[in-house]
Order: sequence, then C-alpha cells, then structure tokens
Amino acid sequence: MKFINFAVVRFSIFLVLGILSSHFFPTSTFILKYALALFLGVAILWFRAQNQLIQTVYFGIAAYSSFFAIGYFNYQIRLPQFQENHYSHFVADNTPEILQVKIAQTVKPDKYNFKYFADVEAINGVRKDGKILLNISRDSIKNSFSPDEILLVYAPISEIPKPLNPNQFDYSAYMRSLGVHGQLRVSEKEILKTANGSKTLLGIAQNYRRRIVEKLQSTKLKTDERAIIQALVLGEKKDIDKSLYTEYAAAGAVHILAVSGLHVGILYVIILFLLKPMSRWKYGVFLQSVLIVILLWGFALFSGLSPSVTRAVTMFSFFALAKLFNRETNSINTLFLSFLALLIVNPLWLFQVGFQLSYLAVFFIVWLLPLFYKVGYSKYWIVRKIWAIVAVTISAQIGVLPLSLYYFHQFPGLFLLTNMVVLPFLTILMCGGILIVILVALEILPNWLSESYNFLIEGLNRFIHWVAVQDEFLFKNIHFSSLKVMGAYLLIIALALFLKKKNYRNLIISLWSISILISIYIYDEFRTSANQFVVFQKSKKTLLGYKNGKYFTVYKDESTKDISEEYPIKSFKAALSITNYSQEKLSSVFQYKNRNILIVDSLGITPKQKNIHTLLLTNSPKVNLNRLIDSLDPKQIVADGSNYFSYVKRWEKTCKLKKLPFSHTAKQGAFSIE
Repeated sequence: MKFINFAVVRFSIFLVLGILSSHFFPTSTFILKYALALFLGVAILWFRAQNQLIQTVYFGIAAYSSFFAIGYFNYQIRLPQFQENHYSHFVADNTPEILQVKIAQTVKPDKYNFKYFADVEAINGVRKDGKILLNISRDSIKNSFSPDEILLVYAPISEIPKPLNPNQFDYSAYMRSLGVHGQLRVSEKEILKTANGSKTLLGIAQNYRRRIVEKLQSTKLKTDERAIIQALVLGEKKDIDKSLYTEYAAAGAVHILAVSGLHVGILYVIILFLLKPMSRWKYGVFLQSVLIVILLWGFALFSGLSPSVTRAVTMFSFFALAKLFNRETNSINTLFLSFLALLIVNPLWLFQVGFQLSYLAVFFIVWLLPLFYKVGYSKYWIVRKIWAIVAVTISAQIGVLPLSLYYFHQFPGLFLLTNMVVLPFLTILMCGGILIVILVALEILPNWLSESYNFLIEGLNRFIHWVAVQDEFLFKNIHFSSLKVMGAYLLIIALALFLKKKNYRNLIISLWSISILISIYIYDEFRTSANQFVVFQKSKKTLLGYKNGKYFTVYKDESTKDISEEYPIKSFKAALSITNYSQEKLSSVFQYKNRNILIVDSLGITPKQKNIHTLLLTNSPKVNLNRLIDSLDPKQIVADGSNYFSYVKRWEKTCKLKKLPFSHTAKQGAFSIE
C-alpha cells in the first residue's frame, strides 16, 4: 500500500511541522502579520496552479507551504500573548480581582478541592476571555457546581506551578496543552454570587451524564463494578479506585477504562447492526448514514469529547459518509483525513498523550495488519479469529510501545494474554453497559441484570488482579528518552518496510536505523552518567541524593520510610537510567567535588568544619544566621522544604544583606550541584 503518495498524508505532515515550529519558535505579532500576508500570497499561487493541467514544482511548494502556515498560525493565535482580550494581560499574580467565570467542564477532584475548567467572562465588570482551572475547597462547600453555572468570585488568578523536582511530571505544561494558562483557588466565602448561564451542548451532556451516575449509585451495582461501567459507557473515570486503576495499568488493560476508538468501533458495529433493516428503504442508506454519524457524535459529546473518542468518531464519520456517497475508502487515507481535520480544529491536541497514542495505535494496526495476516493465515475459522485478535494486539502494541515507555516507563509483559481475554469480553460488557445505562435512565433496571453485570465485572477484575500480581512480568522504571522514541520508530518503520518488500534498499535503511538506535543508546548512556548532588523538594522532609554514574544514594531522616517507589525518587531513577539504588541515614557533612556541604538541622549544632561551600538549613533550626555566615563563610545557602516559611523569609533577607546566594527548594525547586 503506497499510502505515502496520498496528498492528505503529506499535508498532514506539513501541518504538524507548522504546529511544532510555532510551539517551539513562536514569533512576535509584527512578524506574524507579515507572515500572514505571505501566506495569502502563497494561497493565491496555489489556487492559480490548480487551473493548470501540468503542475510545476511551484504548485507543490505552494500547497505544502500553505498547510505549514495553517499549522503555524492556527497554533500561534491560541497562545495568550497573541490574544488581546486574554485575562492574563489584565491580572497581576496574587492580586484579587472580581471575576465572572462560567464552568465548562468538571475535572477529577483531588483530596482537598473540587476542580473545574471554567471560561473567564469578565474581570471587574469588563469583558475578557480565556480558559482557567478553578479549584474550590472541599471543606468550605457542601455541594459541587455543574457545567454552565456562572460564579462571581473575588480571588487572584495565579500561575499553575511548575514541577519543583527534576524529571517530574509537568502539570503546568499539561494544562497548557489543554489551553489552560492560569488557576483560581477559592473557598465558599470568596464566591460572591452564583447564577445559571446559557446552556451549551457539552454542558447539557455533562449534566445529563451526572444525573445518570447518580441513578447508577442507587442500583445494586457494587462500587468497583459501577465505576467500570461509568468508565466504559460514560467516559467517567473519577470513581475508579486508584489501586484498581493501577492493576489495570500493570496488566496492560488500562485502555479499556478510557473511552477510545475500541469502544467507538464496537458501538459503530452495534448501531450498524440495529439500523441494518433501514438499508431496504428507498432512502434508507442515506438515513442510516446520517443516524450513525449523529449517534456517534452524541456518544462522543456524552462521554466528554476526549481526543481519542473525537478521533475515532471523526474517522467513523468519514467512513459513513463515504458509504453514503458510494465511494471506496482507504483506511490510511481516512485516518490522516481525520487527523488533518482535528488538528485544524484544535492544534493543541497534538501535544496530548491520548491523542498521540490513539493515532499511533490505529495507524500501526492498519499498516501492519496485512503483514501479520499473511504470516498467520489458517484455513480454520477459529484459528483465523484468534490470530486476528493477536495480530491487532501486537500491531497496536508495536505502535504505542516507544511512546508508552517514554511517558510511563513501564511495560506489561502479559499484555497479549490480557487482551486475548479482555477484547472478546469487552463487546459483551459494552452491550450490557449500554443496556444498563438506558434502563437506568428510564428507571426500569431490573435487579437481576445488575447482579449479572456485577458477576461479569467481578470476574474481569479478578483476572486483571491475577495478571497484575505477576510482578516478574511487569517491567518498571524503564529509561526511554525522546531520542530513543524517534530512533525506535525509525527502526520499526524501516523493518516493516523491509518485511513488506525485501530488497537491497530497504535492507540498507534497516541497517542504518539499527546503527542510529545503537548510537542513541550510547549517547544516552554518556549523557546520564554525569555525577550529581541534589537537594530534593519534599514538604516537611529532608531528602538528599548523590548520583555517581549509575549508582544513586538517597540520604534521609530515620523517620522517613522507604521512598524508592515514591515521589520524587521514582521518576528521577527512571529518567536517568539508575540501575543501583540505596538509602542511607542523613549525616551532617557531605563532600562533593572537593566542596564541603554542611547540614544544620533543628538542633542547630554546627560541627567544626572549614571551607564550607554550601550551607543547607533543614527542619527550621533556631540559629543566628548572621553569626553563622561570619563564622563559616559559606559560598551559598540553601533551605529545603522542611523549614517554616517565616524562618525562610528571615534567612532570605539576611542573605540579601550579606550579598550571598540563597535558594529555597519550595520556591525555586530542587537544588542541584553537578
């Protein structure tokens, strides 16, 4: 299949290049205006070239440049600095304002806050716009709010904090990929007024989904089983127990808990089967296709319009429309057409993990499946069906493996066994789940059906638990850099091309890709072998780390439990490919690269030590910092997260007067000496 010749594939590639260029190299507004004028000129050249029978090279340049420009400008105009009315231009950090916000979407709450995405409508009575993360304290309010409600609050808009430790998940970057560039933290006393806003389709769908969840809670469905049906059918994952979610991840079945293309595909088959009699009518095919598209988009809206669902529904919509107009469809072409359309609608989706994994999985399934079918073809029907599940699972896993290792640093070795059992089971669960939701909405759900569904989900959960506890098959803390991701995909594509067409050219490309991946591994080993001494940020705790090549030692208080698999040590180990790890008791003096590091704790005892380079203050010692500086003459002072903020402020003023560098890990982040 020579899909790379399809124009839509090339246009998609240039659109992505434009988005990436805008993400990493945003320009000024001045340049943007002139570049837009240039884009219009290119577009005119493109349309003129369409009238020519034999196209010149300028037509290709114009076409690709146009899609590059669309990607570049479409992404850039969504950045706050290019939106004149964005709230970020009119607020100062920690300065309270009267804000009118409209709740757009409910987000999974944490231990302390209800969370929402909200649209800023006005600041001090003046119309503004922009998306914001709204945190409302659980302790101060009894009932949560609903989408489309308007709140008038008096509070400051603050930045979403960046990670304070190296190699940690960047929540602020994740929020920016959703178009959220600030947050509000409020309690009930700061909410001045509430009102019902104008209804939106997404708001109506979310409110209806919430009412169905409330009705499900009154049925005989057990807690875990109810959480699974909410995830499968409603796209509502917030009630899934954390340990249960971890088990699904360890078993390689977490994809069934997030509504995705697999669920949409099953739903598409169900709807197609139910509407099959319509094809006999005069305009039945037309009505069938229209109803399929409407029902699929209704499901997507109902489940929250996540990127993976939107991708699947868009793709199936193209299939339905192609069937309507009696046009032959190519899976790769349709996949890239949906990819192109969605990125034009929302270029921010390119940076969301679910969107990336969804498209990679489907692309490699469509591309590699014919190859696997040839290998495992059998004349026996049952063998062909079993091999089809195996082939789909392996193809999808090959497609998402490098990116999954990069984001999650683990690989479930029993993924094939899990999917062999779960995938055939999923269709039954989806059909049963849809039926239960419909009956619950009509308030006619019989108890026997609830109990039967409980039995099925309990069986699935027991199987998932059994797979998850096979620790020897779960490979954790795998270091996989962005360079390794690119090298791995280069190798996968090269080997697939060679297996599809065994010739000298493809063999050379495969050998080169192997050489490149080996070189990347050597470079990563060299890059991560540098020594490092780190003062980690940990609230109310003191954590020091010493990395010597592949050896990593953590120094902690005796009262601190084993933290090798906890924040912030776990991700630090995975990111730097740590193979040897140990924990030791915290001492008062360290020496690193001929530099003495002195630790002063709550006792305030300062051992006699000369040539102090770094003075580390921990657990709020009651010391006279002026005298300490005069007697020890340190080159810099560091306070970690175990200190009282009032003490830190006083020390910071002292260091400023002494013109001495001062760092506070709770503010500037982990302190590293390399």
